[in-house]
Amino acid sequence: MSCQHFSQHEHGAKSFTVVMPKITFGRGCLAEIGARAKARDFTRVALFTDPFLRNGPYFDTAVTALQASGIDVAVFSEIRIEPDDNTIIAAAEFLRDGQFDGVISVGGGSTMDTAKAGMVYALYPAEFTDYFGPPVGAGKPVPGPLLPHIACPTTSGTGSECTSVAVIRINALNTKFVVGSPHMMPSEALVDPACTDTLAANVVASTGYDLLCHALECYTARAYAAWDYIPDPNKRTLLQGSNPWSDMSARTALEIIRDYLVRGVTDQTDREARDQLMWGATLAGMAFGNSGTHLPHAMSYGITHLMDNITTNDYQVTSPFVPHGISVMVCAPAIFRYVAEGAPQRHLSAAGFLGVNAKDATPSDAGEIIAEELIQLMRRTNGPNGIGGVGFNVEDAKVLAASAVRQSRAIQNAPRIVERQEIENIFSSAVSYW
Repeated sequence: MSCQHFSQHEHGAKSFTVVMPKITFGRGCLAEIGARAKARDFTRVALFTDPFLRNGPYFDTAVTALQASGIDVAVFSEIRIEPDDNTIIAAAEFLRDGQFDGVISVGGGSTMDTAKAGMVYALYPAEFTDYFGPPVGAGKPVPGPLLPHIACPTTSGTGSECTSVAVIRINALNTKFVVGSPHMMPSEALVDPACTDTLAANVVASTGYDLLCHALECYTARAYAAWDYIPDPNKRTLLQGSNPWSDMSARTALEIIRDYLVRGVTDQTDREARDQLMWGATLAGMAFGNSGTHLPHAMSYGITHLMDNITTNDYQVTSPFVPHGISVMVCAPAIFRYVAEGAPQRHLSAAGFLGVNAKDATPSDAGEIIAEELIQLMRRTNGPNGIGGVGFNVEDAKVLAASAVRQSRAIQNAPRIVERQEIENIFSSAVSYW
């Protein structure tokens, strides 16, 4: 708590809040879903999964365990890899008609986010953008509690089982935005790393990039004490800036990336690496769920949806898209090279957690050091060479920046003030790294 980064400001926040669900972690724990649901007195559950997982063993494990515990199961699997407003509206209708007393999600971040947001609109119908913050929506608070939700992740990246937010594409605006509420936090999480054993290397890399950026962004984010003090605790933002709690989780998550990302990508039989990456994703979720992300995520959403001619191997999709983790990572070196000036010691510390010997580095070295380490990780895991590697060029920087500036809270959470022109310049410098 003595870290200068968290020094109190005259008009700054005086406290930070930690929220998280009950978490069970370990191989085989998905099979406990029936007993866990029964302990919560579930009798009829809405089980969310995606079309691909519905035909696989993890879905079967969940359904078998629930039915063995005498629980009625209805399935919603109309989930896109990047859920949009149409997906959420359909999920809300399913929930509204089903007379459920509990919700279970088995899948990646898209599945968990669909379950969270679907409950909001099922229980508290509104204009779709009402619960989204400005400049997109009215910023209305979710009025009350949702159904109990047990989240069961099957990928090692999003950490959505530990957060109170969902990221949804609004089709009319052709980009993604965050909707959040304390009521959206899952009640419980079952984190079974065996669910990642069959993931292809490309998917492990992409989700690992998301894990990495969650941890790095929340560790380097603007400090909670630098945000204005809000007297009413019920009106304070969920994503409050870096804080001592998020630091602890982020540090361990970065050390896991250092030791296990390359192993997990290059050797599908390396169970230790897959286990550690799953734990790292949960830790990073605990971290950014209490701090927020910043520029890499703010700048990623346009990359995901503004490209119409790219295909991605190992993802079960019929339309072009850039996977979320890749869309976050391709700008990260250029971003951290620029923003490190705002908190150089934090960036040097983060580089150390990633394995860089920065003992003799000066503050002015911080941006280049962290950028180079990220570039090397991308190369060692066969990542794309900047935004050019996913089909963009310098001429696209302006439209990408126009998409990014809508993410005002995340931009303000960065350690350095960044305006639209700086964002455009960062996109231009992120076209290629090698």
